[in-house]
Amino acid sequence: MLTEAAVRLNEMADRIGSSVHAEAGVLSIDLSAVIANYRFVQMKAPAARIGAVVKADAYGLGARTIAPALAGAGCRDFFVAHLAEALELVPGLPESARLYVLNGLAPGMEGLCAQAGIFPVLNTLEQARHWQRQAAEIGQKLPAVLQLDTGMSRLGLGMNDLETLLRQPGFLDWVDLRVVMSHLACADMPDAPANADQARRFAEMAIRVPGAQRSLANSAAAMGMSDHADGLVRPGLVLYGIDPLPGPTKGLRPAIALSARVIQIRTVPAGVGVGYDHDYVTPSPRRLATLSVGYADGWPRALGGKGAVWLNGVSLPLVGRVSMDTCTADVTEISAESIEPGDMVELIGQHQSVSDLATLLDTAPHAVLTGLGKRFERRFTGQAQ
Repeated sequence: MLTEAAVRLNEMADRIGSSVHAEAGVLSIDLSAVIANYRFVQMKAPAARIGAVVKADAYGLGARTIAPALAGAGCRDFFVAHLAEALELVPGLPESARLYVLNGLAPGMEGLCAQAGIFPVLNTLEQARHWQRQAAEIGQKLPAVLQLDTGMSRLGLGMNDLETLLRQPGFLDWVDLRVVMSHLACADMPDAPANADQARRFAEMAIRVPGAQRSLANSAAAMGMSDHADGLVRPGLVLYGIDPLPGPTKGLRPAIALSARVIQIRTVPAGVGVGYDHDYVTPSPRRLATLSVGYADGWPRALGGKGAVWLNGVSLPLVGRVSMDTCTADVTEISAESIEPGDMVELIGQHQSVSDLATLLDTAPHAVLTGLGKRFERRFTGQAQ
């Protein structure tokens, strides 16, 4: 039984509501923009069936909200990395939805996957044999996707393994290969020779699985390689308004914004060290704002001394090291009246995109987005339809 103090704390938390979760900052996701970007991919690949990659909790944005919104827009094919991710999404999706587990199944998970009606992606001969055994045990032909390694050397069967599998006694009697897929290693560089090489290998291998739909294109291929954007297309990053190609793609709508709270503002004289190890020493009297965001929130430590945040269209440089829970911005160039504790500054948004941060950090936009921590409150805006 709860103590009286615990009851009072619960009641207080209910009254405060979501404001507690916004202490670090707010990650806003515009569902109408997500749907618009899904429609944009449909326009770019009109002959294809368009799915959605919602692995890693929809790149950290909230798959249990985003996947049903996409389903409402007509999407029926959803890709995750692990079976646990798929199981979380089943209750919120229509019965006609298809969930695919890209990493395949860990041994022993075949029964749970079959019972839930989820499609495993078969990446190895062992995974294929286990799935065949599961089908035979329950006396029911089971659907699956077959991944082919066409040159990325990451997941999937090469040509020799494919021939071995297709000769495996009873395999095609018990396993219904709905889709054959592969993944392009250089899709973000549409003119790279490797793309043509992989597409050729894919065609040579996929023809050995007649009747299965083909799936080769991800976000980048859908945007920049229309010749390969057929069959079942698997957009991920582009749904969230992030261009997968080096140049801007006209027609994409930004879908996310990130802001953090100002905790404290102080004025310091010249010669004062700021943050751990005093990597930054003030060259003159400065006004500094401490922000409630740090590397524990996915605001990378490497941004210290070279990143920036924004307030009312003004860039505020980060000075000193990014700490676990805080970082410091120099606000000397804006008036004292224009910023105060409790204000929210832009981390990602109109003036600084995920791609901008990725370029600054020499990393991938995916790494920036999926790294954003759980302490940010996720707020969904816009209409899902």
